[in-house]
Amino acid sequence: MKRDAAQDAQEKLSRRERQIMDILFERGSSPASEIRSRMADPPSYSAVRAALCVLERKGHIRHELQGLRYVWTPRVARDRARRSALRHLVRTFFDSSVEQTVAALLNQGDLKLDDDGRARLKAMIEAAGGRKQ
Repeated sequence: MKRDAAQDAQEKLSRRERQIMDILFERGSSPASEIRSRMADPPSYSAVRAALCVLERKGHIRHELQGLRYVWTPRVARDRARRSALRHLVRTFFDSSVEQTVAALLNQGDLKLDDDGRARLKAMIEAAGGRKQ
């Protein structure tokens, strides 16, 4: 599987950078003060601003001036970031095995799969069986 620079960069985020990206993906865009208010155990405001500048230099986010404040927005679509993070998770924790990944999810006692969910999952598995990997 060929990897691109965006995948490599996404996987090299620090814990705080990933936390900021999660907030921005959830909100769409936010000023630094709102990002900080949503962080668990938030660092100082200046530390959040510094992390935002680092994320911008890495190409993950951009800013625009709205009134008297910067508003930060992800550069990469949430769906693309989700796929990259999932590939990283499957590769890192499940030896690149889709079967092991799905089995781990199904074996979680606190995660429930209803009849409709099972039917949709079965249809997705059947559809994936016809595709070349």
